[in-house]
Amino acid sequence: MMSINKGKEIAQGSSRSVAVVVTAAADQQNPPPLSRYESQKRQDWITFGQYLRNRRPPVALSQCNANHVLDFLHYLDQFGKTKVHLQGCMYFGQPEPPGPCTCSLRQAWGSLDALIGDSVPLTKRMADLRRPTLSRML
Repeated sequence: MMSINKGKEIAQGSSRSVAVVVTAAADQQNPPPLSRYESQKRQDWITFGQYLRNRRPPVALSQCNANHVLDFLHYLDQFGKTKVHLQGCMYFGQPEPPGPCTCSLRQAWGSLDALIGDSVPLTKRMADLRRPTLSRML
């Protein structure tokens, strides 16, 4: 009878440890929601990665340079929502023009500034990955 109870205790103990492992795995699968800032930063990084992959020929992240970043910002500019009047436009210099014109929509400076600010930590991280370290040399 002693061995049966001992077997039950072992079985109960192992099921408890399995429950803890399952709970820990569930916590890893459902991380806490990101802040709006972190979410936007992550989305910008994903978009940049897609932009590099869609280039012809595709560019590996390790081969990315400043020109690729500038091209990406130029690419994003076409999806802006801010009307930028050219010097030849009759509404140039007017904060609220009275009618429509053919001037293009561009990214607002604040949007580009935020995107550049978000990408600074990413470029530093990329530079760290490129820098040779003792552990990589061994």
